[in-house]
Amino acid sequence: MAGIFKAYDIRGIVGKELTQAMAYKIGRALVTFLRRKGGQCRNVVVGRDVRMHTEPLFAALVKGIREQGANVMDIGKVSTPMSYFANGALNVDASVMITASHNTAEWNGFKLCRRSAEPISGKTGLKDIERIVEQEAFAPTTQLGTLTRKNVLAAYAKHVAKFTCPKRPLHIAIDFANGMGIWEAQALKGLMTWDALYGTPDGWFPNHAADPLTYTTLKDVQTKIRDSKGHYAFGVAFDGDADRAGFLDEKGRIIPGDLITALIAQDLLEKHKGAKILYDVRSSWAVKEAIEKAGGTAIACPVGHSGIKQTMRKEDAVFAGEVSAHYYFRDNYVAESQAMAILTVASIVEKKGKPLSELIRPLRKYCPSGEINSHVNGDPQDVIKNVLDKVLTKEKGGKVSTLDGVSVEFQNWWFNVRCSNTEPIVRLNLEAKSKALMTEKRDEVLAIIRG
Repeated sequence: MAGIFKAYDIRGIVGKELTQAMAYKIGRALVTFLRRKGGQCRNVVVGRDVRMHTEPLFAALVKGIREQGANVMDIGKVSTPMSYFANGALNVDASVMITASHNTAEWNGFKLCRRSAEPISGKTGLKDIERIVEQEAFAPTTQLGTLTRKNVLAAYAKHVAKFTCPKRPLHIAIDFANGMGIWEAQALKGLMTWDALYGTPDGWFPNHAADPLTYTTLKDVQTKIRDSKGHYAFGVAFDGDADRAGFLDEKGRIIPGDLITALIAQDLLEKHKGAKILYDVRSSWAVKEAIEKAGGTAIACPVGHSGIKQTMRKEDAVFAGEVSAHYYFRDNYVAESQAMAILTVASIVEKKGKPLSELIRPLRKYCPSGEINSHVNGDPQDVIKNVLDKVLTKEKGGKVSTLDGVSVEFQNWWFNVRCSNTEPIVRLNLEAKSKALMTEKRDEVLAIIRG
């Protein structure tokens, strides 16, 4: 199956790796898997993005689900956060979002959840579903499920508005990248106003890749903000399925996702005294410090939405955020809602009466390297072990964590090295208390990684 079953979802190039026949089998396998695990699978929500091959994949997937005896609720074209909301709000047994997120136009895929929007990942069922597909080991059934259509936009908008709302609408710039943020932003209507870039749905993504972590894609929205000379309170750039949102301040400066995590956490801790907040292992020291200063409990966790959501449930955390600009809310069924994130940032700006750049400035305390990827020869795990051995031989007193890859923390700097889930790549994140030290240590660690 050409490796389409990834760590967190199913994804491949349509027509080569991912076909309609495969989508049909995945539909049957999902229902079979959930029923074999002792649960039920009577009703499945299915949403989808605007890619050109989504509709045929949708038809094949739904055929498989129905032929396996489960009912399908078609929620139409939606953002991924809306699909999570629909899963929880409609009290169904499972959901599927047809999307390849930020991947280019030739890709598509499926994000699977069981009840309560709980992700089905490689560790929690995707490998089992893959085996069922490979063996065509579908449970026998004679019942044909029904197909109904449900519009969840109004309910999602009402849900988001109950979470938080600025007292006066702020005006912002949004780069939709022709993707599903166009739907996610509908929940903001009447609460905020915006000027759009690339606000026409187009599954070919003709203007630029729908990936706010690739900072070159943010040039157009940066220019729009800067040319406006203070017209916008801030800027937002969505990824393809709108489960990520990159933020820019009113001057067009990019704000890393971990600092937005800290900003939102501080606000939520005013309402939820002493609450638990999660942040991923790549995050700045400033995040943990901000959470604890605001009276919260800061919990580091591995990168990736499946593990984060699992930990949020276990710890009953109110919020979590990643450097990659995923923002998770307990109040959205422990899942992403970028509409909630945007409204929260707007409410903070309005409430504090300060520009976003000023609110973020105290959090820009340290000097991060950003994530640096290195292709390596041999086993990436061996490379990481070599990094750990050589760094600790040279510099004593490092505090080591193996929560995700290897993190080592010293008094004036820290780093994390992790493997890619799919490629022979080692990812480095490093931060120091000065730019000179960051540069020095970054180059040292990279030299070890790259041999």
